[in-house]
Amino acid sequence: MSEHRREEEGEVVTEDDTRIEEPPMYRVLLLNDDFTPMDFVVMILRRIFHFPEAEAVRIMLAVHHQGSGDCGLFPYEVARTKVFHVQSLAKEHGHPLQCTYERAD
Repeated sequence: MSEHRREEEGEVVTEDDTRIEEPPMYRVLLLNDDFTPMDFVVMILRRIFHFPEAEAVRIMLAVHHQGSGDCGLFPYEVARTKVFHVQSLAKEHGHPLQCTYERAD
């Protein structure tokens, strides 16, 4: 980080050459199981990830047919929090639904 100073008519003006790095992003994934109802997965996608109905159904079908579904890219703390909320809500409703995150490269 460099700092440049110049004086103009008794006033100090500071210019910063500050570079802000984007935080690493993490992909949140829902994992398929044979027990969690499809409508519960859609509800999770709508409530926690704020997907519209059609997109939630599309992702739920990807989970069902491909074994996992991409719920989006988030900074670490957001990804971790979303995984926690999914797993807490699934446990509360007696479903074994699993959710995980991985660093997106």
